[in-house]
Amino acid sequence: MSTVCVTGGSGFIGSHAILQLLAAGHAVRATIRDLKREGDVRAMLARGGMAADASLAFHAADLTGDAGWADAVKGCEYVLHVASPFPARVPKNDDELIVPAREGALRVLRAARAAGVRRVVLTSSFAAIGYGHPPGRTQFDENDWTIPDAPDVPAYPKSKTLAERAAWDFVDGEGDGLELSVVNPTAVFGPILGPDLSTSIVLIQRLMKGAVPGLPKLRFGIVDVRDVADLHLRAMTSPAAKGERFIAVGGDFKSILDIALILKERMGSAARRVPTRQLPDWLVRLAALWDPSIRVIATELGKRKNAGHDKATRLLGWSPRPDEDAIVATAESLARFGLLDDRTKSAA
Repeated sequence: MSTVCVTGGSGFIGSHAILQLLAAGHAVRATIRDLKREGDVRAMLARGGMAADASLAFHAADLTGDAGWADAVKGCEYVLHVASPFPARVPKNDDELIVPAREGALRVLRAARAAGVRRVVLTSSFAAIGYGHPPGRTQFDENDWTIPDAPDVPAYPKSKTLAERAAWDFVDGEGDGLELSVVNPTAVFGPILGPDLSTSIVLIQRLMKGAVPGLPKLRFGIVDVRDVADLHLRAMTSPAAKGERFIAVGGDFKSILDIALILKERMGSAARRVPTRQLPDWLVRLAALWDPSIRVIATELGKRKNAGHDKATRLLGWSPRPDEDAIVATAESLARFGLLDDRTKSAA
């Protein structure tokens, strides 16, 4: 089988991608910022049912510097570039996200080109598709792009858009035969493999702990992390994926209230603290005047965006789990790690 480099190997999507690559018989080179995390990642993979041995190696590499990337991709046929900054809090300056996302993607692509890698699969986001459009726009597909210069587009969608644009421009102009495919996930839920929580998982944790006073009227797409990893592997090897983007979403976009009701129904007494009271938009906007993290979501209040996975299903045979299963798997794994106890401080 092939040798594959996975950037961001300690992350939520990265760790699940490694699991599936090893299960399929590939050799994996995983990049992490600090090699001291290797033991933690191996423990996560063991919890996922994979006792990795010589088929998995770790390399230290950071998106903000050139060191380590050449060694990490040397001899690899494919690269899954998953690593990208995704903070729980709003950065003071947009460039704190934009620069490492864009420059990091270009570093990986340059190293891949120099090493003779066949294809890079870039983890982008629906955030690079569905923001900054005129009011009333509801349905989106892979032909759409976020308008980063539009008013009220937050730093994260800007960073994902500019990084993905830079990647396509590089491959088109300087790729020298390097192929690129892109996966654009919506909000990624599903089973965690360790106590480090991605930003999307914190929402479920806070709902389950009753740590929010009410529910903003927000809607977004949901996809299970296991299906995101599967889509990366399909995009990695399928001839039909060359030069293509793929939205990763399970079903129609859901509101936070929809998620809360699913937790109430499926998790029983464990979800007794999940709130179901919706907050009026004016109250959320008022709170946003003092809280930058709320200010980010305030621009999305009342918008009814939607997208489908038709392209990934048609070209790659991808079939995601129902959203309900992804939501419940998230909550169940949080409970297994004791991250719903009252004594456990939320990561938010």
